[in-house]
Amino acid sequence: MLINYTENDIDLLARIMRSEALSEGDLGMLMVGNVVVNRVLADCLTFKNITNIYQAIYQKNQFSGINSSLFQGAATSYEKQLAKRVLDGEYYYPATNALWFYCPSKNSSCKSTWYDQKLSGRYKNHCFYIPEPGKCNQLY
Repeated sequence: MLINYTENDIDLLARIMRSEALSEGDLGMLMVGNVVVNRVLADCLTFKNITNIYQAIYQKNQFSGINSSLFQGAATSYEKQLAKRVLDGEYYYPATNALWFYCPSKNSSCKSTWYDQKLSGRYKNHCFYIPEPGKCNQLY
């Protein structure tokens, strides 16, 4: 287990994974989960005061998926299983050390940096970004 979590955290994480990456399949949803967990682990940058899943997901201006009907509906048992896998420590490249992701416009490539952070890679429609070395030691 990477962080302490409750059944409510599993449900909340499953719902944000679904709302942000349902079209990316299981692997895309797992990677979104990696980013959320990384934000709880990282005591750095704009995530210094983030200590749990709820705070990570509801941090102001972070996840547009919280406004989606996909987020509002209850998580399925399968989606909760995916969330639990992330909470228990499964990581997937390029989200392994990522704190950010975004979806560029159709037929666009990922920017080499986003909010001054380096591109770690792309999976389907999501570009993932990692902090500079030495900035967030908890992720490495």
